Amino acid sequence: MAGAGGGNDVQWCFSQVKGAIDDDVAEADIISTVEFNHSGELLATGDKGGRVVIFQQELESKNQPQCRGEYNVYSTFQSHEPEFDYLKSLEIEEKINKIRWLPQKNAAQFLLSTNDKTIKLWKISERDKRPEGYNLKEEDGRYRDPTTVTTLRVPVFQPMDLMVEASPRRVFANAHTYHINSISVNSDCETYLSADDLRINLWNLEITDRSFNIVDIKPANMEELTEVITAAEFHPNQCNTFVYSSSKGTIRLCDMRASALCDQHSKLFEEPEDPSNRSFFSEIISSISDVKFSHSGRYMMTRDYLSVKIWDLNMESRPVETYQVHEYLRSKLCSLYENDCIFDKFECCWNGNDSVVMTGSYNNFFRMFDRGYRQDVTLEASRESSKPRSVLKPRKVCTGGKRKKDEISVDSLDFNKKILHTAWHPQDNIIAVATTNNLYIFQDKL
Repeated sequence: MAGAGGGNDVQWCFSQVKGAIDDDVAEADIISTVEFNHSGELLATGDKGGRVVIFQQELESKNQPQCRGEYNVYSTFQSHEPEFDYLKSLEIEEKINKIRWLPQKNAAQFLLSTNDKTIKLWKISERDKRPEGYNLKEEDGRYRDPTTVTTLRVPVFQPMDLMVEASPRRVFANAHTYHINSISVNSDCETYLSADDLRINLWNLEITDRSFNIVDIKPANMEELTEVITAAEFHPNQCNTFVYSSSKGTIRLCDMRASALCDQHSKLFEEPEDPSNRSFFSEIISSISDVKFSHSGRYMMTRDYLSVKIWDLNMESRPVETYQVHEYLRSKLCSLYENDCIFDKFECCWNGNDSVVMTGSYNNFFRMFDRGYRQDVTLEASRESSKPRSVLKPRKVCTGGKRKKDEISVDSLDFNKKILHTAWHPQDNIIAVATTNNLYIFQDKL
């Protein structure tokens, strides 16, 4: 299966890039989330303008496995609009924070999308037939005078051009005081959780006017607040188990069978801090920006500012693997603090069989770590290497001394170009990488 670097791995090739080429980026076009569905046939992106764009893999790939199809636009719709909270005098952004697909049960697809306050359940369905031959309606939709109807007809379905419709089926609102940072669908396919800075709520997908608060870390006196919830996720196959991470670098695993309110965790995953690395920035860079269970459910991965850690659910004391994403930035933390980059929230993802993990970095670099071969590689998403099927060259960052020909100096990295959102196809070596307003799709060279 896929490796990340070295001699026996996959060579990654450019496949496609979506989005405008202009250097002048509209705020609304900035991609804020990327998510494959469970089969990998559909790929959804959300942006700061509240839009959801769904791409579908072309069918040729299914007939010719060696020539996998491209992803083309399948459906685009406005998921959220900007709102105003008159009670708090606050503007509510339309930006899509997260998208999560529901497992497919029939011909239609369903997904959850959320902004800071409101979660919506969308149905995406296809129509290629339309009814004709009504008795009381003309073909253009006007109603006929019933007195003119002398014979009865049986309406029939006629073929028509394929239409993809996105319709909101449920709106889950008014349950979060703070900004929603995570949604996660449970393996029971009936419930999901939503997490904000201080609380986690449990919802039934059929019930919009009631949710259950399952975690509440809000102190009675807000001046005593020391940490916030940064991410939360359900276990992939144990419907009673979920985890949430905090800004203090801890991960708590909770069991909903233990009590209705899961403030008392079952397990606490925390790595003791190395005193030699202690600095003014220690607390900021230890904040976890993303947590993801492996597909097997045995491990979980966390991303903090400088590293990716893999935890075995059976061992709380320390991670079983730690990968440095951009350790060369440790000496730059002061300037990263001044330009607010130190607060960037990088996401991470697993490949289909949990053997490789991927996460983003600056300068439009993204990193892959092969867990079996203990190899890693830095690749770049750029239009310079966007010729079809062109192989991505590994990039290296030089931290000091003499710079080799292919290396890039740490001082010339562009911190405005960052890859926060990545996704990996659940079965194939196809990855989606979001730069500011472009979506790059790469696949392995066959």
